[in-house]
Amino acid sequence: MGNKPTLVFIASRFPYPLEKGDKLRSYNLIQGLAEQYSILLIIVSNEPVLDPWKKKLAPLVSEIHIFRLNRTLMVMRLLMNLFFNAPFQVAYFTERRIVKKIQHLLRQTRPDHIFCQMLRPAEYVKNYHSCYKTLDYMDALSVGMQRRSKTNGFFLRKLYRMEAERLKDYEQRIAHYFEFHTMISEQDAQFLKSSKDQKIHIIPNGIDTEYFAPLEHVPKVYDLVFVGNLSYPPNIHAMQWFCERVLPLNPSINLLIAGANPSVKLQSIEKNNTQVTVKGWQDDIRKVYASGRIFIAPMQIGTGLQNKLLEAMAMEIPCISTSLAASALPGNPFIVADEPKDMLNAIMNLLKDQQESLNRGKKGRKFVLEHYSWKTHVASLIELIRPS
Repeated sequence: MGNKPTLVFIASRFPYPLEKGDKLRSYNLIQGLAEQYSILLIIVSNEPVLDPWKKKLAPLVSEIHIFRLNRTLMVMRLLMNLFFNAPFQVAYFTERRIVKKIQHLLRQTRPDHIFCQMLRPAEYVKNYHSCYKTLDYMDALSVGMQRRSKTNGFFLRKLYRMEAERLKDYEQRIAHYFEFHTMISEQDAQFLKSSKDQKIHIIPNGIDTEYFAPLEHVPKVYDLVFVGNLSYPPNIHAMQWFCERVLPLNPSINLLIAGANPSVKLQSIEKNNTQVTVKGWQDDIRKVYASGRIFIAPMQIGTGLQNKLLEAMAMEIPCISTSLAASALPGNPFIVADEPKDMLNAIMNLLKDQQESLNRGKKGRKFVLEHYSWKTHVASLIELIRPS
């Protein structure tokens, strides 16, 4: 790695295990970037990082620096931030003593490029101007927060709206500190475009299609399956909506919901509904996908490209999604349905017509193979940030 240029990759979560979308993206970007760069990984987080996780990243990076946030100071910053205008999640993740340590580390390292994943750690590197920097927004967080505000009670609605407005302002202001700006989908990039003429480059997520491939030996135990981070509000809301609005229309179909950290709300749904099974973290998530005849993504809030849809399609599972999730995947081959009756009709048609289900599955894998290769997307990123 010694002869390669140095790239600092800073994020707010350690990129392993791969149970969340941002971790999946950061891991695969690091894996691809490591072919051209010597990577110094900086993590600023309130979560512990286990040694086996570090060993997983060790072959890809030259150094790993973990900075743990102080919980007491985090709470104090959130309270103080009521009187300021920074987004709460930026205030939550920005600790002055760590800013100084990272600035010192950057001066020692003198990197050739800095890649900042998401807005949360942006304050740590924004004032370092000795090299070019890339800000990977991933999604339009302000839009996602605004959508969340519509599904909560009075107090949380006010809080989410406040955060949405702060994020909207911050997304524009922070752009001026970075030379390059990337997002996952064109749909989200449109939300951030402004008169300030900041060009946003689309670097979509990809899929390891050798790993996510059809598993013919896994029996189809469930009619429907949903996979995702089960503590993430848009995923929780999607499953609540589906279980309340769609499942009751046909008591004969069953649903598996699987993923890390099942929320109390989802566990309660399982207890009160015999059609629903909820499972936590799975060592091999492919077997979960393969156990379902149809994958559903009934997203009602949130933004960005849904990795879960790409993974399901790569495994030739026919998919049904709402237009919200589908809008980030133009030209997709899955069925789009927004109303409960329309979604149920689509489900029943696929369950009854095995040939149509098979055709949808094969078209899905073909779509992923043609459009969502990590190798291709990382090559685009390297071409963007490579010194001219």
